[in-house]
Amino acid sequence: MSISRIGTERRRMSKIVIHNETIYLCGQVAKDSTANITEQTRSMLEKVNTLLVEAGSDRKHILSATLYIKNMSDFAKMNAVWDDWVIEGYSPARACVEASLARAELLVEVSVIAAVKK
Repeated sequence: MSISRIGTERRRMSKIVIHNETIYLCGQVAKDSTANITEQTRSMLEKVNTLLVEAGSDRKHILSATLYIKNMSDFAKMNAVWDDWVIEGYSPARACVEASLARAELLVEVSVIAAVKK
């Protein structure tokens, strides 16, 4: 059993955990939490791209994504960005739930599981 952890600067979590060629990303939020839902979603997904590449993967290898949205009234706007980001034919299994996030200004967060790219 092989487990590697990347980005362990914070004691409470790793940014990336890789176990048996499966990648688990910690929850990702926008860089600018003052932005609107569209920009927060874009920024959040850019961070996912960066972490996937660092872990040896990409968007085509995402297996599952769980989105947490502060207010379901933003669901359509968030989905518009998501739909442009997901590569056609490579849609992951996905769930989206309304949730209180760690900081009041955050509008969306995503947790991703992906396969290592071979």
